[in-house]
Parts: sequence; C-alpha cells; structure tokens
Amino acid sequence: MGELSLFLKENKAKKENAFFAAAKSLKDGGGKPLLWEIRAVTTREDEEFRDACTRFDDEAGRFRLDVNRYMAKLAAASVVYPNLYNAELQNSYGANTPEELIREMLDEPAEYQAFVRFVQKFGETDVSLSERIENAKNS
Repeated sequence: MGELSLFLKENKAKKENAFFAAAKSLKDGGGKPLLWEIRAVTTREDEEFRDACTRFDDEAGRFRLDVNRYMAKLAAASVVYPNLYNAELQNSYGANTPEELIREMLDEPAEYQAFVRFVQKFGETDVSLSERIENAKNS
C-alpha cells in the first residue's frame, strides 16, 4: 500500500492552461491571430453542463442531450482570456451570455468547430457524440 498523503489535493498536479488562435479575423498589431487562453473544465462543471442541456423528449419517451448547447457551454467555460463575461466585449457583439458571445466571435462554422475540437481534446473530453448522447439517455 502507498501513502495516503500522496492522494491529498495539494499533491495533485495541475494542468497548465493552453493557448489557441481561435479566429483568423482577430489579429494583433502585427497581423498575427490573437491567442485565446484555454483551461480544462472540471468533472463537476462538465456534469452541470450536461444536466443543464438534457431534456426529456415526450415524443421519444427518453432524455436527449442538446449537443449544440452543451458544446457552447463547454467552449465558453474553457475560455480564460478573453473574458467572455466582460460587458464591453459582450455589448460590442450584441451578446448577453458567454455562450452567445463565443458564437458571435467565432462566427465562421469551421473556426467554431475547430475551437470546440481543441477544447475537447485539451480537456480530454473526446468522447464521441454518440457516446455522449447515449450517456445522456441513460442519466
């Protein structure tokens, strides 16, 4: 048996944040795409997002995960910088929530999808869409 103290939270390694150029259209003074700072979401946050995005489908008689809403919540929660809660930034895009803002800032579908894939891979939440749906059904 090992030492229990090794399992204490203060001994747990922390995952460093990553940086990602999410939009080609947002550039610095030198013309380079701006880097967004990304963090991995926690298990607790992920569960809250899935719960918030799961609804009972009366017609089908089962629970369904709103995948688009879930992915927007996951992506927005992963962003450390720029601050998606900043009122000035939200107002400039006509958005009211971080989820709306990220969709407005990454308004090219390919960029948004690439960003979501990066967030999933970085957070190691690369469970397939069908697995996520099945998990939501069985919740």
